[in-house]
Amino acid sequence: QVQLAESGGGSVRAGGSLRLSCAASGRPFSSYVLGWFRQAPGKEREFVAAINWSAGAIYYADSVKGRFTISRDNAKNTVYLQMNSLKPEDTAVYYCAARAGSYIYTHSNNYNYWGQGTQVTVSS
Repeated sequence: QVQLAESGGGSVRAGGSLRLSCAASGRPFSSYVLGWFRQAPGKEREFVAAINWSAGAIYYADSVKGRFTISRDNAKNTVYLQMNSLKPEDTAVYYCAARAGSYIYTHSNNYNYWGQGTQVTVSS
């Protein structure tokens, strides 16, 4: 069992930055793919970014490529999402997710463990 807890959400103006953190506990953190998803009101949950255990594989959604950076610190059991040049359309609840193994999937059905989410609001 893996427990995930997100932090770092908040409200910013367009063009601003936020850094989300996700602290993991439970099974060995280093054997899991960690991902970030988001869900805006009335929309389906969508993939944002993911990173495998060695950080040798990283994948981003096209909508955030060049603006967001995912990273992980296995020693601290924490994954981060640095979000720069934020846009109003980035407004959503952001979720941290985990799945065992090293292959990165972009569909939420492939992730077994989820945090409770953290709200990010970007105003124009």
